[in-house]
Parts: sequence; C-alpha cells; structure tokens
Amino acid sequence: MSDIAPPLPPSRKLLTASYLLIAGALLLIMWQGLLPGLLCVCVGFLGTRWLARWVDTGLQRIRPRRVLSTDGPSSGARIVAATLVSLAPIGLLTLAFSEAREFVLNAPEQYQELLDFIARTVLELRLKLPPDIGVYLPEGTAEVQRVIAGYLRAQAGALAVTGRAWLGGLLFAYVGLLVGTLAAVARHTSTGRPLAEALKQRVTFFGQAFGQIVAAQFWIAAFNTLLTAIFLLFVLPMWKMDLPYTPALITLTFVAGLVPIVGNLLCNMVITLVGLSVSPITALACLGFLILIHKAEYFINAKVVGARTQMGVWELLAVMFVAEAVFGPAGLVAAPLFYAYLKKELQAAQLV
Repeated sequence: MSDIAPPLPPSRKLLTASYLLIAGALLLIMWQGLLPGLLCVCVGFLGTRWLARWVDTGLQRIRPRRVLSTDGPSSGARIVAATLVSLAPIGLLTLAFSEAREFVLNAPEQYQELLDFIARTVLELRLKLPPDIGVYLPEGTAEVQRVIAGYLRAQAGALAVTGRAWLGGLLFAYVGLLVGTLAAVARHTSTGRPLAEALKQRVTFFGQAFGQIVAAQFWIAAFNTLLTAIFLLFVLPMWKMDLPYTPALITLTFVAGLVPIVGNLLCNMVITLVGLSVSPITALACLGFLILIHKAEYFINAKVVGARTQMGVWELLAVMFVAEAVFGPAGLVAAPLFYAYLKKELQAAQLV
C-alpha cells in the first residue's frame, strides 16, 4: 500500500489566487495592446492540436498495425503539425506578395486613374452644388493631386506611427502563434501542485471558450457570406444592378462576420454605401436584403452561439458596448471571448 496521499483539491485561497492571476493577465494584455498575440496563441495551440490529430489519423491509415497512443497524437504528428502551422503565415505572405507584383508594378497608372476619377467626381459636384459652396472644391486633377499630397504630408507622422503599430501587432501575433504551437507540442505532465493545477484549469476553460466562439462565428460568417455572394453575384445582376468591387465585398463579409454583431453591421453599411454609388434603388435593394439576413442571423445566433456558449444576443451586445467604451476597438474583439470564458468559470463554480 502506497504512503503517498492523493493530491488534495485546491483551497479557496488557491482558487482565488488563480482567478486573480488570470484576470490580471487578461487586463495586462488589453492594457498593453497584446490581444493579437493572445488570439494567435489560442489559434496556434488549437490549430496544432487539431492538425496533429488529423496527421496522426493519416499515419494510422498508412500503418494500421501501429499501436494507438492513449496520450493523444504521436510526437511526430505534433511536430509535423507545429511546423505546418508555424510556416503557414510565411507561405501566405509569400503567395500574397507574388500575386501582388503586378499591382505594385502598375501602381503609378492606377494612381493616375484614381486621380482622374476623383477629379471627374469633384467637377460633377461643382456643377450640382450651389456656386457659393462649389468654389471651395478643387478644379481638376492637378489641384486634387496637390490637396491629397498636402494632406498626406500633414498626416505623415500619424501614418508612420500607425505603420509601426501594425508591424508591431503583426510581430506580436506571429510570436504568439509560435508560442501556441510550441505549447501544443510540449508534453504537459501533472505536477500535483495545487496552484499549478488551478491555473491549468483556468487556461483549459479559456481555450474551450475560444474554441466555442471561433467555431460558432465561423459558421455564422460562412452562412452570411454564402447568402451575400448569391445576392451580389446572381440576384443583383438579374436586375441589372451590378455592384463594383464584388469580390472584395464578399471577402469583407466573411472577415467582418468573424466579429460578432458589430462586424456584420460594418459590412452591411459598406455594401449599402456601395449600392448607393450605383443608384438609390440599388441601395434600397441592398438594405432590404441585409435586413432579411439579419433576421436569419438572429435565428442562427440563437441556435449556434447560444447552444455553444449559453450567451444571449442582448448579453453579448451589452458586453461589447462596455468593452468598446473601456478598451476601444480591441474590446469589441475581446468581449465575446472574455465573456464566454467568464460564464464558463461561473458555470463550473455552479454560480449561474
């Protein structure tokens, strides 16, 4: 008979300490603007685990006599998955730059076409507006170019800071992806120490909440994108109301749809404005279609997001408004994830 007693459950003080540590870490991440890194840690970890299971299943089919491991995917499958996840952003950037080479080479010509379009639009406005207001508008391409150049010179400092912020965000995001893949590859053995086990439980709940939010929003965004693509590619052309930039609008619909509620509102506003540039009738058609999509999205949200995260639409909207007021745009992205994690902790403690 062994003399080693089984580990005791964590006391109330240890649980409180683990809650405070996780809450402090999340607040520090929001305060320092490290949310892209946190999201990429989750993406790297869960993506590597999922891909490792898929690779391990393929290896089992190739070598069916191999004994199945009770500890999950083999180390070889996890290393292959981590390598693929780590190199995927580099491959995507390389592909994007190779496809954008023609765009870069033709940039001067496209810039001149853009200036001509702006000049024609300004001249049309000068003819439609009252003379007292029209005199304040530029008269042609040269003056439009001068106005744009002056604005860019005046905003050069802000643009440089924004560029550095974007580069810093991309760097943190990629480092977070590497951290997540390495954490997924590492073997996590139980130490038996109560604080470590309590923190592990907190991180597990957070990962589960992230997986639920991503899965729910992915299907909602895919559903929204499918209906929008049918409307833009087939319905509007039947009525001779083709919208410009249709591929970009469809892509924006999917990407913005990954952000709950607010992303869809932003996308709908953009599509309606593009429709208004064609004709008021087209804008009304777009607005009516998007209202119908929103009614369908309430049903999808109730079934998908509600079933996965036990969150109502009103709860999510209220939390997002508060988070946006406190943390800015990053709060809109973090609110669904943090609130889903909070509800999971409350449910685990049988408080809600």
